[in-house]
Amino acid sequence: MISIIIPTHNAEDYIVKLLVSIKSQSIKECELIIIDSSSKDKTVEIAKKYTDKVLVIPENEFNHGGTRTKVAQMAQGEIVIFLTQDALPYDKFAIENLTQIFDDEKIGAAYGRQLSYENTNLFGKHLRQFNYGMFSYVRNKEDIKSYGVKTAFVSNSFAAYRKSALENIGWFTDDLILGEDTYAGAKMILSDYKVAYVEKAKVYHSHSYTVFEEFKRYFDIGVFHQCESWIIKEFGKAEGEGIRYIKSEFNYLLSNGAWYLIPEFFIRNSMKYLGYKLGQKYEKLPKWLIKKMSMHHRWWKFKCS
Repeated sequence: MISIIIPTHNAEDYIVKLLVSIKSQSIKECELIIIDSSSKDKTVEIAKKYTDKVLVIPENEFNHGGTRTKVAQMAQGEIVIFLTQDALPYDKFAIENLTQIFDDEKIGAAYGRQLSYENTNLFGKHLRQFNYGMFSYVRNKEDIKSYGVKTAFVSNSFAAYRKSALENIGWFTDDLILGEDTYAGAKMILSDYKVAYVEKAKVYHSHSYTVFEEFKRYFDIGVFHQCESWIIKEFGKAEGEGIRYIKSEFNYLLSNGAWYLIPEFFIRNSMKYLGYKLGQKYEKLPKWLIKKMSMHHRWWKFKCS
């Protein structure tokens, strides 16, 4: 059996299309669980029309890792799929295509391809093309020397996990600002599981972040890498992948005739780098400033050990 889990918060603008698409998937035998962090719109009311498994938790109790662990432990399926509320399956075979890879018993996690929505800006479109290519692959511990931290890359916007593998790695840790997918992927790789990218399993999912939103996101990534420093120690620094990304983005803008975005390109990437470095040094910054620089300000009730 397969369990599909969707964390929601004020998802009224997305949830109908997503749930209709899930109900039309080629795989019918699946459990659908919605966990909502006290939405103030009609999210819960809508969700209850599609499943009787709608859990509501206080907004301040939501946690990227702990909340997913709580629901995954309740799920009946041996394969647990996580979708974010703003993702949308590309076709009716998205779930089926993603779960077929688990015929290999060593696969602990798998994630699908993300396509950008039509109205996404060029920076957002390039990110999707860079991270989600046209060729599937399976990686294991032996690939660390070739791919570094990218070996453990997973995206919970559309990801599937073998429940027994999650249990074996101790689930998602509770106090993650973000990166619960990378955390689980890294734990699985080091525990001799494989992580797969399944190109033919597709969803639409993308963002058009502003420069300051990019700064905030990379600040939080820096915090994550500082808190979970074992990931960098085991897999290598993220800067090398960042340089490759910057070169690719520059060429992408030029190939699309967007030379006018080159000044923003330099500003945007400088802010991302600054945000990441400040995030790594967050312990030296005043709390009031941290909350302004973080995209996930609610997380700061937790502390890194």
